[in-house]
Amino acid sequence: MTRRVLVGMSGGVDSSVSAYLLKRQGYEVTGITLLLIETRGRVHPRSCCSIEAIQEAKRTAEFIGIEHYTIEARADFIDKVIEPFVQGYLKGVTPNPCILCNRYIKFPYLLEEARKGGFHYIATGHYARVEMTPDGRCLLKKGMDEKKDQSYFLYVLQRDDLEMILFPLGEMLKEEVRKIASEAGLPVSSRPESVEICFVGGSYKCFIREVVPEASSPGPIVGPDGRVIGRHEGIFNFTIGQRKGSGVAYGEPLYVARIDPETNTIYLAKRDALYHRRVIVGDLNWLESPRERVEAKIRSTMRPMPASLSVLQDGMVELEFDEPQWAPAPGQSAVFYDGEVVLGGGVILSSN
Repeated sequence: MTRRVLVGMSGGVDSSVSAYLLKRQGYEVTGITLLLIETRGRVHPRSCCSIEAIQEAKRTAEFIGIEHYTIEARADFIDKVIEPFVQGYLKGVTPNPCILCNRYIKFPYLLEEARKGGFHYIATGHYARVEMTPDGRCLLKKGMDEKKDQSYFLYVLQRDDLEMILFPLGEMLKEEVRKIASEAGLPVSSRPESVEICFVGGSYKCFIREVVPEASSPGPIVGPDGRVIGRHEGIFNFTIGQRKGSGVAYGEPLYVARIDPETNTIYLAKRDALYHRRVIVGDLNWLESPRERVEAKIRSTMRPMPASLSVLQDGMVELEFDEPQWAPAPGQSAVFYDGEVVLGGGVILSSN
């Protein structure tokens, strides 16, 4: 029996090659693109949300010889991704819109469409792997390309959905994917990487100022000795660990150590003050049972570091790293690993 797969196509190289490979492997492939935002105005043309991206996905689907359609998801995207992103920065935290999108939009929409349409699987161009154990459980694992591994962004998937998800690029390097796209003559083979925040055409700060003009509310900047050493034009302009952009002249480099939305104050400190060993994590999602010893990432680009994990009350955990870690940022995610296996993760609430 031919297996049917619904492929989320963003108009980029990775999702296009995924569709191409699945077709070549004998699956009955249909492409789908989510219409996420109003595309007139600020959205970047290299965004997975842009009109250009939708057109590229349609061109690629036609080239491969598969059906393709687009579905409306703008209202949910605004409600579940853009609004929390903006409100997070206004509250002094650093949200991760890619994780919000995976959790509330991309995978729920693809899975719902697949089930309604009688598809056996969904697939995306993420660099990650789903592997089945001998006893029939599915594990979410890191992609083989360490530089492109996207498992950090996928900890929000549901365990029961993993058996329905394919990641055709999980065993591949980005260079291999580019080569396949070029040799196959895919229309998107030379398309650059997508921009990091799909719905922001330029600076996220400009985006927030445009959406919430009153966010540009001046306040004090406090230095390491507790004295006011400058003024800021809105706390949304700052993230934990940020060095540049404060406008403060000081005898040595200072970094954003704390953001207090209650008093509209930015606190700067010397670099050593931003190393923390303990991190409190909430809003958890588990793919496997918690372990007392894990490796954990508190940002997508870092290498997982060894830590002890303690389950607290109220659905939270405490991570205690073996070595202090640089600038854990509230609002970002901490993701827990056992070797290559993603155990789960959650949102950083505080650190010390």
